[in-house]
Amino acid sequence: MQAQAGDTAISAAGEDGGTRRVLRNEVLLVLALSLGASALSALISFIGSLTEPGGLRDQAATLNSSQAPGRPWLDLAWQLFGITSALVPVALVAHLLVREGSGLRAIGFDLRRPWPDLGWGTAVAAAVGGTGLLLYLGARAAGGNLTVVPENLPDVWWKIPVLILSAVQNSVLEEVVVVGYLLRRLHQLGWSPSRALAASAVFRGSYHLYQGIGGFFGNLAMGVLFVLLYRRWGRVGPLVVAHALIDIVAFVGYALLAGRVDWLPTA
Repeated sequence: MQAQAGDTAISAAGEDGGTRRVLRNEVLLVLALSLGASALSALISFIGSLTEPGGLRDQAATLNSSQAPGRPWLDLAWQLFGITSALVPVALVAHLLVREGSGLRAIGFDLRRPWPDLGWGTAVAAAVGGTGLLLYLGARAAGGNLTVVPENLPDVWWKIPVLILSAVQNSVLEEVVVVGYLLRRLHQLGWSPSRALAASAVFRGSYHLYQGIGGFFGNLAMGVLFVLLYRRWGRVGPLVVAHALIDIVAFVGYALLAGRVDWLPTA
C-alpha cells in the first residue's frame, strides 16, 4: 500500500510538472507568434536608430504606411490583410482558453457589460491619452525618442476607416494577449502578482522600443496601470476600449492636424 501511495504521489508530481511545462511552452509560442516577434523587431530597429548618424529625434518611426503607393485598391487590400492577419494570435488565445473550459469570457473580453466597459474605457483614455502625448513631446525634445508618424496613407476614401480598424486591431491584440492571457497563464504557473505585473509591463514596453527610450518607458508605465485596472475590474473590455480610443485619436488626429499646427512634430 505504501509503495502504491508513493507511486501515486510521484505520478501526480510528474503530471503537475508536465502541465507546467506545457503551459510555459504554450506561452512562449503564443508570444513568439505575436508580440514577441514585434519586441525582437523593435529591439533591432532601436539598435539601428542608435547607430544611425544624428539624434533619435531626427529619425522617424511610421506606424501606418502605404503598402502600394499609387495603387489605392491594392493598397487597401494589403491594409486589410495586415489588420486581419495580426488578429490571428487573438483567435489562437480564444481557442486555447476554450480548450481549458473557459473562453474569452474568463478574461472579460465579451459583451456582458458593454456600457460600463465603454464608460470606464473612455475615462481611462482621456486620462492616459493626454499624459502620453506630453510624455512623447518631452522625450522627443530631450532627444530620447524618434519622431512618431502615426500614418502616411494616401488621401483616399478608405484612409480614416483603415486607421480606425488599425487602432482597434492594436487594442484587441495587445490587451487580450499581454494582459488577459499572459496574466492568466503566469498565475497558473505560480508567478507572484508583482512578478507577473512586471513581466507584462516590461513586455509591453519592449515592443514599443522602436520609438525610442520614451516609447519604452511610456508604454511600460501604461502597462503597469492597465494590469492594476485589470485586476480591479477583472475585465480587459475597458482596456480594449481605452487603447482603441487612444490610438484612434492619435492616428486620425495626426491625419487631420499634421502640417496644420506647430506643436505636432512631423517627419
